[in-house]
Amino acid sequence: MKGSVLIIEDDKLMRITLEDSLRANDYEVYSSENAEGGFSLLKERGFDLIVTDVRLPDRNGIELLREIPILSDAPVIVITAFGTIKDAVEAMRLGAFDYITKPFSLEEFILLVERAIDFKKLRQENLRLKQDVRRCYGLSSIIGESEAIKKLLVMVERIASSDSTVLISGESGTGKELVATTIHYQSPRRDKPLVKVNCAALPEGLIESELFGHEKGAFTGALRRKAGRFELANGGSIFLDEVGDLPLSAQAKLLRVLQDKTFERVGGTETIKVDVRIIAATNKDLREEVKKGRFREDLFYRLNVIPITIPALRDRKEDIPLLVEHFLKKFNTHLRKNVRFSRDAIKALLEYDYPGNVRELENIVERAVILCSGEIINREDLPISQSSTSTVASATTQALSLSEISARAEKEHILRVLKLTGGNKTRAAELLGISRKTLWEKLNAYGIEI
Repeated sequence: MKGSVLIIEDDKLMRITLEDSLRANDYEVYSSENAEGGFSLLKERGFDLIVTDVRLPDRNGIELLREIPILSDAPVIVITAFGTIKDAVEAMRLGAFDYITKPFSLEEFILLVERAIDFKKLRQENLRLKQDVRRCYGLSSIIGESEAIKKLLVMVERIASSDSTVLISGESGTGKELVATTIHYQSPRRDKPLVKVNCAALPEGLIESELFGHEKGAFTGALRRKAGRFELANGGSIFLDEVGDLPLSAQAKLLRVLQDKTFERVGGTETIKVDVRIIAATNKDLREEVKKGRFREDLFYRLNVIPITIPALRDRKEDIPLLVEHFLKKFNTHLRKNVRFSRDAIKALLEYDYPGNVRELENIVERAVILCSGEIINREDLPISQSSTSTVASATTQALSLSEISARAEKEHILRVLKLTGGNKTRAAELLGISRKTLWEKLNAYGIEI
């Protein structure tokens, strides 16, 4: 059956004709000659669609429309005679899906029924997807039982209901985007858009157009008006990832949006006002960037209303077993496998320092599951070599500082990954869980030439 339909129609010939037509098109049909009978059927069972005449012997169809939502969320099609178009318009205002005017063809009626039931299915699917998203980005999506993660969860829960600007700091791969998304979906803005912008990936000449939109003819190639990310996020939240990479010219415009929530499109004069919550993230120390003149001090203080710092994975290693379990379950399901880590492999994962943080751990688990030919993943199956720990040990005996030890281990790991990818920097950055720009900076810092 394509769906269930309730017909409320006092004209017997019309009622029987509609019943027969619907059944011939594989619909389950119930009917009543009056409103009272229709309500009795609604109390007994659910329907995918309700079709009702606007004039009934015991109740006006308009009154009926006000009461149907109490018992059912099914869309309603109103049947109206030519002289009662005003009633049909009123019915639409009260939430009817559509109306059809007598006389009408059965083909026209069946098409309208199909459209109404498709609408209900889409609405239900949309609701289900929203519920799934909320589950995915509930507080439980932030995995860990360390003190640092417990404090982070408390902070997210406290600030989610506010509209205050949030600045999330942390190394690449620590989960800044996940935290930002969780804040949005735990907030009253959850049913409005969450627009994500990677500031580091925007071409410098197009940043203002991407953020604030442009008018037709504003520049070469601007063939039509385009809404910017802030307009698209109206009523919801905008996530500005890697906000520290914005050029100073764009920072000035962003400051204005933060101050009074207004801006103009590129090439336009109309002032646009938006209601947007701003969540920004950076892997840079913005205070240092301010000192060096690369980031506006006034913008920093506007963004830093509620600061959140996400710890590096090496600083919360007690969470690694939980994260491994989560990723293992995810990739076992996706790849239709049933593998597990040996104790020695888990020990190796605990010994590693993860310059790419949680994203790198996820990549390690994914590769291990894909490449595992048996049911057990052993230490030697992991895409981290023994030298990653032996390097640290030898450096310790030479009395190097912690930062020197970390830098040496990171450099060796980057070289191994570049060798694995045949020198492909884009793929290497992806495997390391960092942006291509960050990888380029590290290559320059370590004097690595490819």
